[in-house]
Amino acid sequence: MSMWLSLVGSEYKIGFVQAGPVRTRYLEAGSRGKPVLIFLHGSGGYLEAYLKNIVAHAEHFHVFAIDMVGHGYSDKPDYPYQPRNYVQHVCDFMDAMRLDRAHISGESLGGWVAARMASTRPERVGKIVLNTAAGSHFDPERSARFHMLSINAAREPNRDNIRKRLEWLMLDPSIVTEEMVEMRYRVYTQPGFAKAMENIVCLHTPEFRMPNLLTKEELATVAAPALVLWTSHDPGSTVEVGQRLAAALPNSRFVVMDQCGHWPQFEDADNFNRTQIEFLLN
Repeated sequence: MSMWLSLVGSEYKIGFVQAGPVRTRYLEAGSRGKPVLIFLHGSGGYLEAYLKNIVAHAEHFHVFAIDMVGHGYSDKPDYPYQPRNYVQHVCDFMDAMRLDRAHISGESLGGWVAARMASTRPERVGKIVLNTAAGSHFDPERSARFHMLSINAAREPNRDNIRKRLEWLMLDPSIVTEEMVEMRYRVYTQPGFAKAMENIVCLHTPEFRMPNLLTKEELATVAAPALVLWTSHDPGSTVEVGQRLAAALPNSRFVVMDQCGHWPQFEDADNFNRTQIEFLLN
């Protein structure tokens, strides 16, 4: 089944906006006047990661999903993308769309960005959802594997390499469809994307990851209510990593979704949608 079929019969918009220096691709759904929710994808991803979540959330929120700087079909300036760069891009996007404040739901890298934004730009943030979030630990072996799969998929963007990169995300690799492979193939075969991927995965090298990690001291300053959503089979980290992240946040709730890998919003969309909406509304 096509991921885009999740949006059939609903009202939404795909567009581009100039967010500071970055021409930015976004999806928008829901009504102005409702609380704003912004979805942030993971490393090497794009807004399509949330196609199964848009309609359910648009009943309650003014929803946006974006291609972060360097990703998808947004601009790809040539410098190593660090959390502060992503935070600035999200803030520039909010300014361009005239959004003063938003809930931020981020998966993996997106969760890292959400947490950093909550600590450094608290006036722009409502609640945060840290979905299998990166940024609170460094596992050299796991990071090296992720770095290799990502670089290979971008330097040699054949469909087999791209399928391997997508299958890494899932507990059940068989749910990776031909459409998903083709979608990522088209993104990864854009001119200059191999260089962009090097800038994206810099955070999986000690040189850039260690200085940017979320410390206990930083997390202790986060006033935003946080849902730390983990999975039973996350290939990027253990449940204990999620527990430690939640414990470091002053106002957090910790939930583990069973039988999911790194993309619970896709692998078990109904459960993810129900859990996140309940948190954001209450």
